Amino acid sequence: MSGKTVNSAILLLIIGNAMAIASDVFIKLLEPGAPVFQFAFLRCLLTLLFLLPLAGQINRRALFSGLRVHTVRAHIHLAGILCMVVALSNLPLATANALFYGAPILVMALSALVFRERLTAVSMLAVFSGFAGIVVILRPVEFNWAAIAALGAALALAINAVMVRKLPKQQSTVHKLFLNYLLILPAAGALALWEGAAWSPGILVSAAGSAFFILGYNITVLLAYQQVDANQVTSAEYTGLIWAVMIGWIGFSEMPDLWFAVGSAMIVVPLMMVGLRSRDRSRRELRPQPMNG
Repeated sequence: MSGKTVNSAILLLIIGNAMAIASDVFIKLLEPGAPVFQFAFLRCLLTLLFLLPLAGQINRRALFSGLRVHTVRAHIHLAGILCMVVALSNLPLATANALFYGAPILVMALSALVFRERLTAVSMLAVFSGFAGIVVILRPVEFNWAAIAALGAALALAINAVMVRKLPKQQSTVHKLFLNYLLILPAAGALALWEGAAWSPGILVSAAGSAFFILGYNITVLLAYQQVDANQVTSAEYTGLIWAVMIGWIGFSEMPDLWFAVGSAMIVVPLMMVGLRSRDRSRRELRPQPMNG
């Protein structure tokens, strides 16, 4: 694997994470009291429409293969979107994203519980340090519904990531995304109708911007991980927190405090150590072994 290829993948991930933060910004720009269910429905519908040019990657003969798992994941995803909107509407951009980074920690914990995966010492450090970092960022005096919503979004992301293993292997990423958003629409539409809010052009613009940039994030991640092994570049995912701090500071006058810096380091640094340890192990396994005799 050439260094140029790895650098290209890292650049894609940096750009992709900037696009993910841009998606969050469109959510944060929603007016106070904006209809959350209407936004979720429109974002999912528009994401589905943005996927249509890639419909050639969908296996129409097995369109609904793995329907039960897809359905569960879709509704967990919907719950995650709703939690994310609440969190981003009420928390500083950087704080919300730091809590979203609890998702990789929860993935490790869930994988150990569900799939009986053995956690290494570094992975255990990442889990305990990550949870402690979340407590440091929140602090008991600031633990409110918005913080709970951010943790709910992280939990939804983690459950969906773990459930990917249960999806049919022959389905492409586009196929999985398409089916996910298609199955969300009935519940999201029903919630939007129950909400009863008047349809707003402003909500449509925010939903379109958020959908476009989050889909861009998914595509750049797909392209990056097609070029190299995930453990070689996954640490670049954490540049999203840097983007969140910069945009929150410049665009929303949100200045992170020392608690945020310490807590974020407790979350991100051990996760980067896990990625580096995994990369070193992969390099050792690929290294030619000396022949005996």
